[in-house]
Amino acid sequence: MYLPTEIPQPTFSHSTPDATASSSTHYPGTTGSRVQAPSRRELHTPLTSSSRNTWKRKLSNFQLRVLGMVAPQTAARRGIEAFCTPAPDTIAASAFDDAGAHLLMLKVDRHDLATYTWGDPARQPYVLLSHGWCGHSLQHLEWVRSLRDAGYAVVAFDQQAHGRSDGCKATLPDFVCNLLAVGWRHGRAAAVIGHGLGGTAAALALKHGLEADRAILIAAQADPEEAIARFTDALGLAAVVRRRMIVLLETETGVSMDDLQAHRTVPHLGRPALLVHDLEDREVPWSDSERYARLWPHSRLLSTCGLGHHDITRDARVISASIEFLAGGTVGERVVSSPNLRYGLA
Repeated sequence: MYLPTEIPQPTFSHSTPDATASSSTHYPGTTGSRVQAPSRRELHTPLTSSSRNTWKRKLSNFQLRVLGMVAPQTAARRGIEAFCTPAPDTIAASAFDDAGAHLLMLKVDRHDLATYTWGDPARQPYVLLSHGWCGHSLQHLEWVRSLRDAGYAVVAFDQQAHGRSDGCKATLPDFVCNLLAVGWRHGRAAAVIGHGLGGTAAALALKHGLEADRAILIAAQADPEEAIARFTDALGLAAVVRRRMIVLLETETGVSMDDLQAHRTVPHLGRPALLVHDLEDREVPWSDSERYARLWPHSRLLSTCGLGHHDITRDARVISASIEFLAGGTVGERVVSSPNLRYGLA
């Protein structure tokens, strides 16, 4: 299910004391800026608790491998539960400064999503940020500051089961649905920027009606089925369990894995795109962004080395190059593909 079943509705808004006047706007249905902010997950847990959680995960993974040998269908169900549940010790937002954001809780279907606004997206060109798996919006304040300095308003939000938003589980179709809802509320964006699964969701959302003039995808997955394979390989699960997990996930979401592939998503997207990826990314291989760049017309590929999957989002050179791309500059390399030259740079 990609599309929200209801028009997104705000449940309340909250402006931090140092928020700008334009960011303290009250929306219909909100209860005002003095409302108590929602309860926040704590970022730092005691070391003993963290160590205990690590050992619990290791034990759970071992039990899952054994279960896969004797009851693959049951193992597949538990595997999907683990695959769709973000790690609880990596999604907290409470210890992060929000840099004067206007906080709005937005009801999308069954979930309250925490949305953050810097500047006035109704009067300024704005950039929509889409964080990755086990992340949250306030991890990307370097982007917010740079974008604000460049004259953009910024809109970001915590996906369900992440940051300040509620929920326990999330899937890629959920990411797409929520991104569409936030985008529809604010109207056409100057650009959408997504990291990891948030980048994959951005490409799919553009296909399904998200309005944005440009797109930047950072370390985005091009093949969700391969992502499941990496997950099951890391746990040592057999191929039969992986195949059953895919069937269960397709049944639960109502979306075929084939529909989520990059070659189904981006060939008809007409806006310019920048794909950014590190050659040493151990979570999502560089080849995924290379695939996007081959398939996406008017796209370019910016490759880095030594930053990995997460540090690439904090690198000043990447942020600077991205701002240059948003301003119409030529960044990265064009990737070409032909029957005689399947992979290449032009």
